[in-house]
Amino acid sequence: MATGRFFRQVNLPEQKHYDDGVIFPVVLTPNTSVDCNLTEEAKVCAFKEAIKAEKQWLESIVDKCGAILFRGFPIKSPYDFNDIVEAFGFPKMEYTGGRAPRTEVISHVYTSNENPPEERIAFHHELSYIQDPPSKLFFFCEQEPGKGGQTSIVLSHIIYDKMKVKHPEFIEDLEEHGVINVAIMKEEDDVSNVGGRSWKSAYMTTDKKVADERAAKQGAKLEWMQGNAVKSSIGPLPAFRFDEKSQRKTWFNNVSYAKIVPLNDSNVNDIDAYIELGNGSLVPDQAQKDSSKIMEDECVLISWKKGDVMLVNNFTVLHGREPLLKPPRRILVSLCK
Repeated sequence: MATGRFFRQVNLPEQKHYDDGVIFPVVLTPNTSVDCNLTEEAKVCAFKEAIKAEKQWLESIVDKCGAILFRGFPIKSPYDFNDIVEAFGFPKMEYTGGRAPRTEVISHVYTSNENPPEERIAFHHELSYIQDPPSKLFFFCEQEPGKGGQTSIVLSHIIYDKMKVKHPEFIEDLEEHGVINVAIMKEEDDVSNVGGRSWKSAYMTTDKKVADERAAKQGAKLEWMQGNAVKSSIGPLPAFRFDEKSQRKTWFNNVSYAKIVPLNDSNVNDIDAYIELGNGSLVPDQAQKDSSKIMEDECVLISWKKGDVMLVNNFTVLHGREPLLKPPRRILVSLCK
């Protein structure tokens, strides 16, 4: 792979190399020819200008390989990170309808999932349960983890291909019926729960009517319950996406982690995500276990270094989080259309 004028490609032991020439993820560092005498501010400006100048090349990498990890650049603050995101020129998205507890740091820059950091977060495509999810994700390591806390990423088409071999009938059912995503949200945030964001935070309002309107724009229907809790339902949605650029199908659903038991009177107050096929059938337990196992086997663990920025194609790459074994850890995110 050719490198740009400003960027130099390097290798990491955890990278995966595939027969079709895909390197996952691609890792770029500053070119050694960049003037080392520049101030930190000037280096950030040079990074932004390099992105603008080589945006087409960088986007081609993300289209082919799924993710770029930028390492060794002088990105130190949320404001630096925001400048880098804006340099790419992708339209930004608000985190409307999302279920993870998060805080907006500056405009369209959010904390990562604020649930207990010692808990693992399962693989997922960001906001795969709405009709118009983000196409690009940016991650920024503001505070390097003491130990653990890696972000795990995996190429989604590999999950689809392997599951089609292992569970062909289930894949046919998913193709035909799609999936229905259901979530229970309470009135206030619960940071002890991976999906514990309240409906007030998710829809950025305290007005139920406004929440209904904003949910409807994402294809979701809200059913109000006792105690001001709400059941959000959306679907059927396609369980897979077809990526035009790679000509591959991707595993774009929450089968691997959502609850697959029926939602009934006994659990209707549980803050959690549920999934079923579009015809009302439940996901087979073994299919859920196998999809999770394949993801674990095929993933790459990104051990964060302070200042790292990672650009991820949300349509072709799933991501998750490993348990934090030793604080601190602060990863910020930005979502783009």
